[in-house]
Amino acid sequence: MNNIKSDSSRLPRWYFGGLASAGAAFITHPLDLVKVHLQTQQHGKIGFVGQTVKIVKTEGFFGLFNGLSASLLRQLTYSTTRFAIYGKIKQQISPQGQPISFGQKLLTASFAGAAGNLVGNPWDMVMVRMQNDVKLPMDKRRNYKNVFDGLVRVMREEGVRMLFSGLYWNTARSVMMTVGQLCIYDQIKQMLLETDYFSEGLATYFTASFTAGAISTTMTQPVDVLKTRSMNAKPG
Repeated sequence: MNNIKSDSSRLPRWYFGGLASAGAAFITHPLDLVKVHLQTQQHGKIGFVGQTVKIVKTEGFFGLFNGLSASLLRQLTYSTTRFAIYGKIKQQISPQGQPISFGQKLLTASFAGAAGNLVGNPWDMVMVRMQNDVKLPMDKRRNYKNVFDGLVRVMREEGVRMLFSGLYWNTARSVMMTVGQLCIYDQIKQMLLETDYFSEGLATYFTASFTAGAISTTMTQPVDVLKTRSMNAKPG
């Protein structure tokens, strides 16, 4: 009975991981939007503060939330899939919850990241375009009303294949991000718990999360730029 209860109590974690990712996306969306503008600027070098001020001046405060619907749907599909696959495979490898090897974590996270990106790429592509729209001249803007309007218009005007533009770079980014967020997080947490200074609790989770987040962001930054520019490019 204890084992059954323990196993069932672990099952919902992937679900909460997806919801938590959507919540984080809502909070950090303005930062992500400015990041896209910095990655796609062609002329001049406007910094983070300058880009933020420019967007607020031209589009108002809520211009910082362009593409939010696509961002939320991306996380609810992409991140939920990653957490579900990673958690399920880990549970199959180690039903009693014992630590698995780093190699097993690495392979599991890589597969989960690739699968999650296949599900989330269309939402991501529309999100990038909606975020970048405000910096374009009025006659060149796509003006998607929301993520669903964007999906329908891309399929109608450019074909279904365009929804998977940037798939190569985005998959590479997703694999590295998932390795950082899940595999490296688990490994760092395991290492911390093996010391005399940490035990299961908020301090351990925060330390592991902060370190893994910094590592994954650093690893994915170059391919993130390539992914953004590929998704925002005109067809042809």
